[in-house]
Amino acid sequence: HDDPRSRACPTQFCGTIVLIFFLELAVAVLAFLFQDWVRDRFREFFESNIRSYRDDIDLQNLIDSLQKANQCCGAYGPEDWDLNVYFNCSGASYSREKCGVPFSCCVPDPAQKVVNTQCGYDVRTQLKSKWDESIFTKGCIQALEGWLPRNIYIVAGVFIAISLLQIFGIFLAKTLISDIEAVKAGHHF
Repeated sequence: HDDPRSRACPTQFCGTIVLIFFLELAVAVLAFLFQDWVRDRFREFFESNIRSYRDDIDLQNLIDSLQKANQCCGAYGPEDWDLNVYFNCSGASYSREKCGVPFSCCVPDPAQKVVNTQCGYDVRTQLKSKWDESIFTKGCIQALEGWLPRNIYIVAGVFIAISLLQIFGIFLAKTLISDIEAVKAGHHF
């Protein structure tokens, strides 16, 4: 006997996959249209993570990786590190890192084989004109905004590749469903 629910489930499955695909497409379009909102969320994310920098080693590694890879420091600049209790210049902190920045903000010295993890100490006590010699002064939001137009074809290519894989997955699911129904029609279980 033929159960109508057995035909509904495969259709629901394919429908769900198609819905997820269109939701991803909608998110990409909305992110493009509402760039200011996305920028504000990224700024909030970055600033809240700067506050918690020493509290979570994974978060610390994430921020260090972002700053090193993009040659940037803070959300909008090195002054953002005043949000962190350890790096804050005006607080009553006795931290050795006071008025400094993490090592990931430091301009790497090609002559050094070992990373100097103390290179950012006291750097913000110097005149701002001297910062360019030792640390990155560009904020990470600005760096990422500059990165996207330079790599728009790569981003678009990755998006198209993922989309094609999902469409191929939908096609395979439909093919599998029809094969299963063909086998069911030929054999009575």
